[in-house]
Amino acid sequence: MPNFKPDHSNQNMFVPIIINEQLIPGTIEYAISHIVDNHLDLSAFNSLYNNGKCGAAAYPPSIMLKIIFYAYSLGMLSSRRIEKACMNNVTFMCLSGDERPHFTTIASFIANMKETIEPLFTQVLMICDQQGLIGRNMFAIDGCKISSNASKEWSGTHDELQRKKEKLERASRRILERH
Repeated sequence: MPNFKPDHSNQNMFVPIIINEQLIPGTIEYAISHIVDNHLDLSAFNSLYNNGKCGAAAYPPSIMLKIIFYAYSLGMLSSRRIEKACMNNVTFMCLSGDERPHFTTIASFIANMKETIEPLFTQVLMICDQQGLIGRNMFAIDGCKISSNASKEWSGTHDELQRKKEKLERASRRILERH
């Protein structure tokens, strides 16, 4: 009879994770985290919170924005799926600082702060697009990747850039409304 090593795939594991080391430079999740932390002015959110010293502590808008922007980049629009990802997905855990907001908190944050989030969403998309993190920079023929950054679309005028910005703003509005 063959002697095999035991299969422990049904057993739980405790894995030590250093949150700061999980977001790798050059990835979309790192870019989102960096942009939210260093490039966006989130002071507009302060006036929208009224919990002072006597209310329950709220999740920082930076954490909520990171997980929402990353979820949207993956096409994840459901608050319940975002909540589950914050509990099970290491990348979401890192972006949220291991906070796990309830799906109702996520949904109400998006619904109540839509006008504040929308311009930030567009700003993040524009920065990611400038950094080349949003598609259209290569195409594949029979599995062979060929760089295509010299296309006419990439070398345009200021008017074309403005139209691209308006298109991204419309897309962000549609995504927020779908959510």
